[in-house]
Amino acid sequence: MALWLCVEGVQKERMQPEDMYILSPNGSIISAPSPKPYPNKPPKCTDCAPLFMKNRRLSLGKRLRKLGYKAYEMRNAGAVIHSHGMESCLVTMLNPQAKEFRITHMEMIKGIQGHGYYDELVVPIIENTAYENELTDSLTKAIEAYPKATAVLVRNHGVYIWGDSWIHAKAQAECYHYLFDAAIKLHQLGLDAATPDHGPIQRHVHSQNHISTKLSVKSGVKDSQNQTEPPRRCIVLDIEGTTTPITFVTDVLFPYARENVGKHLNLTYDTAETQEDIKLLRSQVEDDLRQGLAGAVPIPHADEGKDKVIAAVVSNVEAMIKADRKITALKELQGHIWRTGFECNELKSVVFEDVAEALEKWHSSGIKVYIYSSGSRLAQRLLFGNTNYGDLRKYLSGFFDTTIGNKKENKSYKEITETLGVEDPSEILLVTDVYQEATAAKAAGLEAIISIRPGNASLPENHGFKTVTSFSQI
Repeated sequence: MALWLCVEGVQKERMQPEDMYILSPNGSIISAPSPKPYPNKPPKCTDCAPLFMKNRRLSLGKRLRKLGYKAYEMRNAGAVIHSHGMESCLVTMLNPQAKEFRITHMEMIKGIQGHGYYDELVVPIIENTAYENELTDSLTKAIEAYPKATAVLVRNHGVYIWGDSWIHAKAQAECYHYLFDAAIKLHQLGLDAATPDHGPIQRHVHSQNHISTKLSVKSGVKDSQNQTEPPRRCIVLDIEGTTTPITFVTDVLFPYARENVGKHLNLTYDTAETQEDIKLLRSQVEDDLRQGLAGAVPIPHADEGKDKVIAAVVSNVEAMIKADRKITALKELQGHIWRTGFECNELKSVVFEDVAEALEKWHSSGIKVYIYSSGSRLAQRLLFGNTNYGDLRKYLSGFFDTTIGNKKENKSYKEITETLGVEDPSEILLVTDVYQEATAAKAAGLEAIISIRPGNASLPENHGFKTVTSFSQI
C-alpha cells in the first residue's frame, strides 16, 4: 500500500493531486512533485512523515527505517490528520504537568471510536520538539501505552488523529476539536471536564509525598474506629454482592438472558452486532471444546443455516450461564439481551439502599468512582442507568470489564491504575465481595475493602482485610 503525503510549506487550499509525495511501503519515494516557478518553494516532503507512518501496521510486522511508516505501522490506520488547531494547543497548556487530556459525559465523545457518552476519553500528551521528525520515539511510546487512543496531543503544538479512512479520521478530528474547545471553556468557568457533572475544579496543594486536594476526604479522614484512612483519588466498585444483591443477578438477570436468548437471536440475527456476538461465542466454544469443558457444543457456520446456528448458541449460552462463566463472549451477548429488557421496562435494576447516597457523597467530594465487573460495560451502564434509585451514571466516571483482564489477577489492577493515570496505586480503593479479587488488588498496590452483604460467600479466617456492611462505613 502506497502512502500519500503533502508537501511542506504549501498553501493546502491551493494543492493539486500532483503536489503530493507518494511513498512505498519501505519508505522510498515513488513519485515526487515537480518544482514550481518562484515564489513557490522547492518541494519538500512533510516532516510529519515518520509520525504519520507510525499508525499503520505493515505485514512485515516490524519497524522499518526511521523515516519509514511510523504512524501507520501500529494502528492499521487508513488516514492520519495532523492539526495545529488553536484548541489542540491550548488544551495542553491548562496543566503544564499533565500527561493526559481527560473528559467525560459530553455528547461528542460518542464520535470517538470505541467510546460512548458515559465513558472517559483519555488522550496522551507528549512534549514538543524543535523538529517534528524528532517526535517519533515519544509518539511511539504514547501509542503503545494507550491502545484505545485514536489521537495523541503534542504540547504547545497540535494533535495527530487517525482513523480507518480519511472520512473516519476527519469525523473524529471534528469531534476531538469540539471536545478540546469544550474543556477549555469549562476550565475558564472553573469547571472540571473530567468529572461526570462538570462541577467546580478541585484545587490541589502540594504535600511532601503527594498532591492532594484541600478537601478533607482527599487528605485523609477518621474512620469509625478513629483511624486515619489513606487519601483517595478513585474508588473502584464491584457490582454483584457489593452494590447490588447477588439474588438480583442470579434470580433476575441470568434467568432473563437465558429465557430470551433464542428470541433475541431470531429477531436480530442479521445485524452486525449479533453476528459479532456469535463470532465471539464460536471462538470461545472452540477453545472450550479443545479443553473438553462440559456443555460445549460446536457452533456451525452461517452457511449451515440460521436455525442450526441459533440452536447451538442457545445450548452453549444456557450451559455457560449455569456454570456462571465470567467470559467476555457471554457477557457481551447478555448485555445486548438485557438492553432490550431495560428498554421495554421488563427489567429494573436494584442497588442497596446505601449506594446512591454514597455515590453522591464521593462525587461531591471530588473522588472519581469507577465500576469493575465481569459484566460487559454496556450491561454495567444499563444497570446503573435504570436503578430503583434512578439513573446513577451521573456519579460514575467510567466502567471496566474483563477486556482489561481477569478480576482475580493483579495485572488487571495494574492496568486499571495506568488507565486512570494514578501514579500511587494506594490512592485507589477497591470495594469487592470476593476475597481473591481483594488479594489481587492489594498485590497491585491498591487499597481493598471487602463488602459484607446478605447472601455473600464467607471469608477465610484471618483474611486481613477491612470489611464493611454499608458504604456509609467507608
